[in-house]
Amino acid sequence: MKRLLVIFLIVLTIAGGLYFFNQYWIHRYDGLIARQANVYRLDPDLVWSVIYEETYFSPWKNGKHGEVGLMQITPTVGREWAAETGMHDLERQMNENPGSLLREPERNIQIGCWYLEKIYEQYRDTPDPEPRIIAAYNAGPSRAAEWSKVSPGDRPLSGDEFINRIEIASTRAYVSSIMQRYRKLKGPAQPTTTLQNSLSPSPR
Repeated sequence: MKRLLVIFLIVLTIAGGLYFFNQYWIHRYDGLIARQANVYRLDPDLVWSVIYEETYFSPWKNGKHGEVGLMQITPTVGREWAAETGMHDLERQMNENPGSLLREPERNIQIGCWYLEKIYEQYRDTPDPEPRIIAAYNAGPSRAAEWSKVSPGDRPLSGDEFINRIEIASTRAYVSSIMQRYRKLKGPAQPTTTLQNSLSPSPR
């Protein structure tokens, strides 16, 4: 009996340690996310949910199409961002060695938020813009715009209707997974609005 109790306590200690390590792992960039989301007028919970899906907060990860870092930013998007800043040193660095900049967590989150805001501008007046934004982030703005189209005079698609329109199975699964996590963070009583008045992350 004593032996079983010791084994139980060891297992409980290991499980508790893994839980707290996991909490640290998935929340260690919360401050950076909140800061950059504030700058680009985004809901930090949405940004957090995207990073969770993209890399599970692993800044060293590279994608099969050249995506880099936490938010899996492509060098093309990185160069667009650098050109818009007007800072020649950043443009030079992004042209010569994009990976070195894109692997920096804060820079990666900054560029990812900049790109999400650019996408959001296309859906500012659309109900439930989040699924469209996420789909555009994954599959490209032109595809998301095509899936979002309705006939003249018809009401805009709801978020769930839009998701059902997504023709690429991997993108549909990607959007559904992020939206499920995002809605869980917001809670049933809170609206899921990308443009926030309060930009502090919800407790997780």
